[in-house]
Amino acid sequence: MSVARDSVPTSVSPTSKIRRGRVVVAAFAAFCAVCLPLAGCRQGTHATEAPAADQKDKAAPAAEGVTLKPEELEKSGIVTVAAAATTHAPETSGYAVVMTREAIAQAVADLTTAAAAERQSRSVLARGRNLAGTPGAMPVEAQEAAERQATVDHAALVLVEQRLSAIYGRNAPWKDNYRGPQLASLAGGTTKLARVTFPLGALGATTPGTLRFSHLGDTQGSKSFESVTVWSAPADASIPGRSFFAVLKGGDAGEGERLVAHAPVGAAEAGVVVPFSAVVINSGKYWCYIEEKPGSFVRTEIDTSTPTDTGYFVKAGIAPGAKIVTASAGLLLAREINPSAEAD
Repeated sequence: MSVARDSVPTSVSPTSKIRRGRVVVAAFAAFCAVCLPLAGCRQGTHATEAPAADQKDKAAPAAEGVTLKPEELEKSGIVTVAAAATTHAPETSGYAVVMTREAIAQAVADLTTAAAAERQSRSVLARGRNLAGTPGAMPVEAQEAAERQATVDHAALVLVEQRLSAIYGRNAPWKDNYRGPQLASLAGGTTKLARVTFPLGALGATTPGTLRFSHLGDTQGSKSFESVTVWSAPADASIPGRSFFAVLKGGDAGEGERLVAHAPVGAAEAGVVVPFSAVVINSGKYWCYIEEKPGSFVRTEIDTSTPTDTGYFVKAGIAPGAKIVTASAGLLLAREINPSAEAD
């Protein structure tokens, strides 16, 4: 009996199984080759985006300052003032001494005496000349003596004036009128004369139009006073530099007192004045607090290289009109350093 060949199941040879396995492995390898790079690209994108976010956070740190609650603000005692716009010229400093008026008073007396003698001798000479050729004419010897005396008295007056010029400079304000009120005011002590010397090269070739004076050892907030007139003085043989005379305006400087003189050396710059009471020190730097909004105060570093009578002149970092804390700034600094502390 014969059996049909198609009805008998065919068996799979080992060679065929091996071939099929190789095809599956090859397909899986191809799939991995395509998918794994894509996954790597996605991971690389996330890896590069994360540091960028971190750098952004580091590049924009929160502003230094402190915020108070309404009840804390009410009992803190904080006072603010608006920063007023002002201008200030860079200055250089020198030393001055207030001259005693004894020498000036003596010079005024000598000048007055010489002027009176010269005026009298000139009158005698003029009278003798008017009487010439008349019955009352002076003898020739008397006329010659009058001429000689007038010449001597005039020379004495010129000598006094030249001595004043040598001591107090040729450009003194009384050079055209030695009998004017300026010398009399200095001799009487109504005004005072100071001799100022600045270091070599501090002023260049310019003569300052005005000078500002302050007492040696003045504390912060002490008022300075200005000069009325300034002119060049003969050089001081004991101190190298340029010397000037200045008539002091107001002030309580005493005769013989030494002062600090300040002269402008550049164009005026715009800025604001931060009051001394607003300044706090932390980490070796000077700061003040600005109220940006009610209850929110930001600490701002300031430059203290330019002190004035009322505070430090600051030309950058603080805008005119900014609210500067002038009372309890130390409290704000303590709260900022130790945020857990409560306001007193």
